[in-house]
Order: sequence, then C-alpha cells, then structure tokens
Amino acid sequence: MKKINLKDRWIGANTLSKYILIAACFILLGGCTKNFENMNTSNAGITKAQLQPDFNFIGQYYPSIQQHIFGEEGDYQLCQNLNSDCYAGYYMSPDPFRGNINNQSYSLVDGWNTDVFGVAYGSVVGPITINIKSAARTAYPHFWAIALILEVQTISRVTDYYGPIPYTKEGTAGATTPYDSQQVVYNTFFAQLDTAVSNLTAYTKANPGLKPFTKFDMVYGGDYTQWIKYANSLRLRLAMHIVNIDPVTAKAQALKAINDPGGLILANNDNAAINGILSYHNPIWWIGTSWTDLAVGASLTSYLSGYNDPRTPKMISPASSPAGIVGQYVGIRAGTPVGGKPMYSGYSQPNYDVISEYSPMILINAAEVWFLKSEIALRGWTTESAQTDYETGITTSMAQWGVSAGSYLTDKTSTQADYVDPLTPSAGTPNASIKAMSKITIAWDATATNEQNLERIITQKWIANFPSGGWEAWTDYRRTGYPRLFPVVVNNSGGTINTALQIRRIAYPSTEYTSNASNVAAAVTLLGGPDNGGTPIWWDTNKGQATPKNF
Repeated sequence: MKKINLKDRWIGANTLSKYILIAACFILLGGCTKNFENMNTSNAGITKAQLQPDFNFIGQYYPSIQQHIFGEEGDYQLCQNLNSDCYAGYYMSPDPFRGNINNQSYSLVDGWNTDVFGVAYGSVVGPITINIKSAARTAYPHFWAIALILEVQTISRVTDYYGPIPYTKEGTAGATTPYDSQQVVYNTFFAQLDTAVSNLTAYTKANPGLKPFTKFDMVYGGDYTQWIKYANSLRLRLAMHIVNIDPVTAKAQALKAINDPGGLILANNDNAAINGILSYHNPIWWIGTSWTDLAVGASLTSYLSGYNDPRTPKMISPASSPAGIVGQYVGIRAGTPVGGKPMYSGYSQPNYDVISEYSPMILINAAEVWFLKSEIALRGWTTESAQTDYETGITTSMAQWGVSAGSYLTDKTSTQADYVDPLTPSAGTPNASIKAMSKITIAWDATATNEQNLERIITQKWIANFPSGGWEAWTDYRRTGYPRLFPVVVNNSGGTINTALQIRRIAYPSTEYTSNASNVAAAVTLLGGPDNGGTPIWWDTNKGQATPKNF
C-alpha cells in the first residue's frame, strides 16, 4: 500500500470553499496537475478567448474527473478495494494491514474511508461545481450533460457507502453543508440524468456526427450517442437500487430508461469504461503486481469452481502455493487473519495477462444491463422474457471475456463449492474453511419462485461485474441478499456489525464531526441508527436477513 497523507489531500464535502482556494492558487501560479499533463501542458499566456474554440477552457478538467471515478492505485485501494471489493466477495488482501485490524475484518479505518469523501467531493464534485458549471451549464449544455453523468456515477457510490450525504446544497453553504436524505439524493440523480439525456439528444439531433468532446473523453472517444446509452443504463441501475423501498419510483425510472429512444448499453462495444490513456493505468493491475496487495476472495472462487465457469482462467489465476492447492482456484476468505507476506501471496489472484496495465476499468457493461432487464421482466414490468434476458446476460459476459458458454446455460446441477483453506486452523488462527452458502444452479427454472430466479440473476450479474464492479456488487448484495457470500472469519467491529448480517455501510469521516458537527448529527438522525457499519441505509430493506424478501 502506498502511503497517502489524507490530512494534506483532504478537501471534504463540507469544505468546497477550500477547493475554491486551492483551484485559485493553481490558476494564479499557472500550474497544472499531474492528471492534466498530457492534455494541458501550460496555459500561461493563453487567453480564454484562445482556448474557447476547441473547448479547452472547460474540457481540460474532464480527464482528471473521469480518472477519479476509480482513482489511481492509492485512491482506488482505499476508496474501493479495501472496502466494497472485499465486502462484495471479490477480493481479500494477503497483507496483514494494521495487524489484521482493518476494514476487511470490520474494524473500520477512518483514515482509509475518509478518502471516499475526499476523492469524490474534492476531485469530481469540486471541479464540476467550481470550474465547469458556470462555463458550460447554459453556453455548452452538451459538456454540462457529460459533467452531470460523471457526477451521478461518482456520487451514487458515495451515498450507497454512507447513506445521507451533502449534495443538493453543495457549494452554497460556505464552510458547512447540510446533508440530504438518500431519497432526496436519488431523486436528484434522476433529475440530473433527465437534463443530461435531454441536452445530449438535442445536440446530436442538431449536430449529427460532431464530436467536440473527443480529446477529453476517456470513455467513448467523444461519441455522444454512446453517452446517452450510458446515462440511460445508469438510470436503470439506480432505479433498481430503490426497488424495495420505493417501487413506484423505481418502476417509473426503469421504464423511462428502457423506453428512451437513445437506447441502453446492450452490446460489449457499448460498455462504459475508463480507458488506459493519458497516463492512466489499471489500478487493480498496479495494486496486484507492484504492491502484491491483492488476492481474490473465497466467495468468488467457490462460485467459479463450483459452476465450472469457462470465464475462470480468464478472470483469475490458479494458486501457486501452498502445497495441496497449487493449480487450483482458491481465494482468501474475508476477515482471515493472514500472516505476513508471502504466507497467503500464492493464493489465486486476478489474471494479470488479461487484467493488464492498460485494460479498461469498466463502469457499466452490457451484461449488467441485460441482468437488470431480466429482473425487471421477472417483476412483470415489461413483456420481455426474464429467461431470455438472463441467458443473454450470461452469453454477453462470456463474449466479453472471449469464451464460449457451451453447456453452461443448461447446467441444472452445478452449485457453489465448499471452501477449504489449507492454512487454517493453526495456532491462534481460526478455521476459515466453510460449507457452501448457496444451492442455486445456473439453468433458468420456470418452476422456481421469483426469489429463487432473482438469486440466479444477481449471482450471474455479480460474476459478470468482476473485476471492477465491487461497489455495485456490494449494493446488490445488500439490497437483495444475493449472491450468498461467506461471512468474515474474524469480526473486529467490537459488536457493531453482526457477522451473519454482514457489513451494511461505512461510517462518516471523523473530520465531519470536527468541522461539520451539527449537519453530520442531523445526517445520523436521517440514517435512523448509529453511525457504524451495522446500520442499514435507506434502500436496504433486507438488512442481511437469512431469508431475503424482494417481492
């Protein structure tokens, strides 16, 4: 893990005024950040009028914003890999950070989780609010549309990590900012996506073939028709987040997304992803190869092995040690008290020949959208076949990984495998081996209950969202209860998180309590429980119960 001075880089949701000061300093000094080097080597002596024809005066901010959705390796590790990636069952580190008293065993590290706020508000919301909004909102609505999509993509993760967050009043309240309920935040997302789709649709109709955003675009190379699909697919995803708490709004927003003439991400060449250009490299590759801080999770390997999944050798590598599992696909169970490296370093890792230095970091892929459509059909909101959409989701994911589904779709017997950890139990280390949690099979079953078929859909969606979709996978797990994931081996939460129910959120940064105390206190009231990892957020109606209820 690279050490990051969080105190120095902290900007914070409640202190956008600090970002204004920092931004002003950069302008006065004529400086450029690392992320802009390839786009904007120096604007010294160049007037806004000179920058305006090629949109550099606003476009220069977009590459950094896009990169910070995931962040580079240090930010990605803290913002996603050591929380939602682990809680979703995708990864577990072989490094005993802080003597194994860390996020992975539910001892939430404030300094790590603060980075989620700092990156989102400081590196995404900050430049959008300060540098782009006034310049683009009216004069260049197509550029404003892209900013809105990127903001919704970023902040949807923040609210789903914490619950209530500062959003609608961001940048208007000086040194402190009130928090919004999640319901208000989600309704704001939908309104922002309305504006984004409307702006882009109007521009593409009036200016067919024009791509003024091309040189700033790390996702679609300036193709606004693809950004419309991305916005619609993001709306669809967010609609299903709230299906159990607000089904009326969820249905209305889902159908709006499906019926929009701009379409959805339905083919792999539509996938929304941050591409490895402008010096940005894949942070998963970096964390695994440069820091050796990464192994895959036991839940992932147990499903892939149990299902004999043809994507397995593309996704992950077999174990190289210890004896007894060499050549097998074996991950590390979350919360295992790992010894110092290289004790667990030989367990399965991502396949770095496929997940390489410059491979894209996927934001939303076509397979996920097909699984969303399948869930919607299962709920009776459309006349489509839930089975057809489910099977299309699987084959689309297989194609993304370059493999054939073969007989996978008709497999009626394979289930999640048991997990065996040959290094436990040992002196001072409890047994990490565990029986399979799920009996769900792969083949669609028309005689099964809706709940059983939803487990099928979400389990396959979870597999398809690996390797970079940990935050969405954790959201699905909390809202539906699926896939069934192994609990942590050791729970260091001090009783605030129930091992069986598993972690439901992360706590607010301590900096909020020192600089925005009254507003964060009001947020905890909105949350409806203590500010710890055991309190469910607004849309989390299942709350980890053993028998989920989604219908």
